[in-house]
Amino acid sequence: MTAPSSENPPTQPYWHVWTDDDGISHQTRCELTNFEQESMGGDADPQWNNRLMSADAKILFAELPVGWVGEWHENPKPQWIVPLSGCWYVETMDGKRVEMGTGEISFGADQDTKPNAEGHQGHISGTVGEQPVQMMIIQLEGDRWLGMRPGDLS
Repeated sequence: MTAPSSENPPTQPYWHVWTDDDGISHQTRCELTNFEQESMGGDADPQWNNRLMSADAKILFAELPVGWVGEWHENPKPQWIVPLSGCWYVETMDGKRVEMGTGEISFGADQDTKPNAEGHQGHISGTVGEQPVQMMIIQLEGDRWLGMRPGDLS
């Protein structure tokens, strides 16, 4: 996150995994930008918040063991993935591989991909290094989040 001042709101980078019109998955580096200062209540000083979305959601905590590989698959639902420790990678059908460590956020929205010539569909992911990866996953319920593209979130 960029360092905010009292006058300039921060930005928060994230990777957006998405599906194009041909059914190919991609990853695009995006930024959350709509931060506003507000107190969380009581006498708490104002902080920068981005109230991005309100949705029914499931929250999962997961641990991927060392050497774990999630063979080609789509995200089961549009979901925010936040690594809490360790490092993992995501490789999309376009060949782009991104490694993410603690606090590097990904929004997985590669539903409705189509198998390519190699039979790959969605993305492949796995752990990097000699440490398990602990993560928090926030799965969004409802069809309104399907098909989200870079720029649809801010």
